[in-house]
Amino acid sequence: MCRVGRQAKLGTSREGVSELGVTPRPRPILVVMGVSGCGKSTVAAALARTLGLPMLEGDDWHTPASVAKMAAGIPLTDADRAGWLDQLAEQLASHGSAGTGCVLACSALRRCYRDRLRSGAPAACFVYLHGGRELLAQRLAMRKEHYMPASLLDSQLATLELPQPDEHAVCLDIIQSPPCMVAAVQRVLG
Repeated sequence: MCRVGRQAKLGTSREGVSELGVTPRPRPILVVMGVSGCGKSTVAAALARTLGLPMLEGDDWHTPASVAKMAAGIPLTDADRAGWLDQLAEQLASHGSAGTGCVLACSALRRCYRDRLRSGAPAACFVYLHGGRELLAQRLAMRKEHYMPASLLDSQLATLELPQPDEHAVCLDIIQSPPCMVAAVQRVLG
């Protein structure tokens, strides 16, 4: 289960303590993760709207060289992803320290990538969107105007390391509609 809380609706003093003497819970930091075509951006945007949080699109932080590499059908290496993950961790840390919370759409395929993101936001909740290869391939075939070709799906599936129980991830099957997935995350957040 995800251990992040909702923002308190109470007024706060300058010291950050509510009028009732209780420190408000921090706004959640959510990372919607999974392979290409699972609906990360769609679900992240819906979560951000529903929860009133800023949304970050991980794809926007790739270097032009990485985008060109993926567009050419060449999978990224860990070295290609290192600076990208560090920038995203910095963004998560910034939103966490500002108290705004956020929702990030990011593949976060390997445990070490998620650990790197958690270095900026230790309490981040990962929302893992999973589905069968056939459904993912169908979705990728329908997607237009995205640099990530469907040919990279198999390399992403091979790279994917499922979130482990100690990562407190919420796992959602992409057969569900985005509103159903958002409602499931809301239930977990309490």
